Amino acid sequence: MNLEIVKMAFESLTAKKTRTFLSMLGIIIGVATVIAVFAVGKGAQDSVSSQFSNLSANSIIVMPNRGRSFTSSSKLTTADAAKLIAAEHIASSAGAIQGNSSVSYGSVSKNYSVVGADQNFVSISNLVVQSGRGIEEDDISSKSAVALVGSTVVADLFVGGESPIGNSITINGKKLEVVGVLKKLGSRVGMISIDESVIIPSSTAEKSVLGDRGQVIIMTTVDNVSNTNAATTSITAILRAEHKLKVSQEDDFRIMDAGSMISAAQESAQTLTALLTAIAAITLLVSGIGIMNVMFVTVAERTKEIGIAKAIGGKRADILSQFLLESIILSMAGGIIGMIIGQGAIPIITYFNLISMTSSATGPILGFTFSVLVGVFFGFYPAYKASRLDPVDALRSE
Repeated sequence: MNLEIVKMAFESLTAKKTRTFLSMLGIIIGVATVIAVFAVGKGAQDSVSSQFSNLSANSIIVMPNRGRSFTSSSKLTTADAAKLIAAEHIASSAGAIQGNSSVSYGSVSKNYSVVGADQNFVSISNLVVQSGRGIEEDDISSKSAVALVGSTVVADLFVGGESPIGNSITINGKKLEVVGVLKKLGSRVGMISIDESVIIPSSTAEKSVLGDRGQVIIMTTVDNVSNTNAATTSITAILRAEHKLKVSQEDDFRIMDAGSMISAAQESAQTLTALLTAIAAITLLVSGIGIMNVMFVTVAERTKEIGIAKAIGGKRADILSQFLLESIILSMAGGIIGMIIGQGAIPIITYFNLISMTSSATGPILGFTFSVLVGVFFGFYPAYKASRLDPVDALRSE
């Protein structure tokens, strides 16, 4: 392919800029969509990993079961956590009750997650007390008015820079002394964002802060991942006996192990990515059909030009190369612009926290590659038709 053919291809495309841009528009949108799709998929998977990062593979979580098929309220309480220590293969157990409440200090008031927890919650959740102390067994038994606060809570409420330790915050009208500050985590424990949480003794939460409005969560760890199924069976037997459930009654609790939760969440994220990728692929295919139609129109408009080229010795291969090159240039230019727009949109969307997105090399590579293939595939037939035109018939055309 000589430089003259390349020059003629560019001249043809720049001669009608509006048509060229409209032809590229579908490719631009398609490639940008592919990049966005993979960024959303990667963001969803990273979000899942972050959410469960503080749960080890041998974690088991027990929560109330209040599905449509269950008619009465669940009897699950944080006190059940102590009873689960007797379950087979259970190494540790911690109970918690979680809800949302207004938390205030001085003139500043905001809504945060309030977690009523026992003395084992911090260690079993792999949390670190940065300063002060954690929840102790005496706090549970005496229903102490004490609290641990997350890093975001400290930044929001203690705007003057003073130490939270020893100061009192107010939750639902009850004053609690801050006795500890948790190290910034940047992720979740199950569904709880620790950085935006206030942790108080479970007995205090149940009595005077959350009451029956909270969601009970029991977190346990298995001595070995291979014993997860046996531990789950043992937990079920103990809780059914403690809750005095009849054989005909369904469990008033549900058990989830960390491995299953992570797998299910990642499968959902992958399914979403596959669905959105299919939509993006359809967009690129439609844009390819648009390019093919434009190339057919171009061939029809330049029939006489093709006839002259053939009459003065132009080869079929040269004509095929010129028209195919035009199609490839269209798709490549659209692909590059689409990559710029797609990659540029990710930090903007992330900055405004509109949706979780993480840049991925797969999106741009796949999007651009597919755009070039679209140009070759849909541009070949019009180019082939142009190269096969009879020069006499082409010169006679008007």
